[in-house]
Amino acid sequence: MARPRRARGLVNEVMESLANSIRDGTIAPGEKLPTESEIVARFDVSRTVVREAISRLQANKLAETRHGVGTFALAPQDTQKFQIVDVDLAAVSDVIAVLELRISLETEAAGLAALRRTPENLTKLQEMLDAFAESISADSDAVPSDFQFHMEVARSTGNRHFADLMTYLGTMIIPRTRVNTPNSAPEGRLKYLQRVHAEHESIFNAIRNQDAEAARAAMRTHLSNSKERLKKTQNTLPSP
Repeated sequence: MARPRRARGLVNEVMESLANSIRDGTIAPGEKLPTESEIVARFDVSRTVVREAISRLQANKLAETRHGVGTFALAPQDTQKFQIVDVDLAAVSDVIAVLELRISLETEAAGLAALRRTPENLTKLQEMLDAFAESISADSDAVPSDFQFHMEVARSTGNRHFADLMTYLGTMIIPRTRVNTPNSAPEGRLKYLQRVHAEHESIFNAIRNQDAEAARAAMRTHLSNSKERLKKTQNTLPSP
């Protein structure tokens, strides 16, 4: 029997195809991307898959969506500038290295967020928690809501540089975009994602309670756990 097509793999397939078309100039900067319906028909995927793929293109600054108009290609960034691209994440060890960067950055961001968050920040964080829970139920990899939760923590610092750097890094910093950690987890996909969700809730509760030390500890624990989970899946990616 043919193996069922997994949503995570489909999102990567659609995103990479569109990204390659933008990078090689098939879709020129400023040109409108195919409509959602056209992409659904072309790849034989659901609208949810297309939306997640577009979200990743936006996070990687390859496309922008203009409300009521459509999604347009952006010029690929200057390769001479600092950047983290797909080739830099070819092995699990590379993904772990980026996580180490995130631990340093986001631990402090969580502490500042606890001190500076506004009611609006809390509302956004709660929305991302809810979206993550819904994605679990929908058999999605929950990458967009995962990334946006971390983005909202960065925004809650009140320091735009945290959010700017997170925006630059994009969804590729979420390990699940590179390694299929949910399916390789000993406890299974559902419990794995539920555990990630619980870790997010701990971060949120500390920020809501304006407990900076607890927020730092919760974020460090969350990202350190991700690092340890990755170490257990060293054999899931081929050697570069």
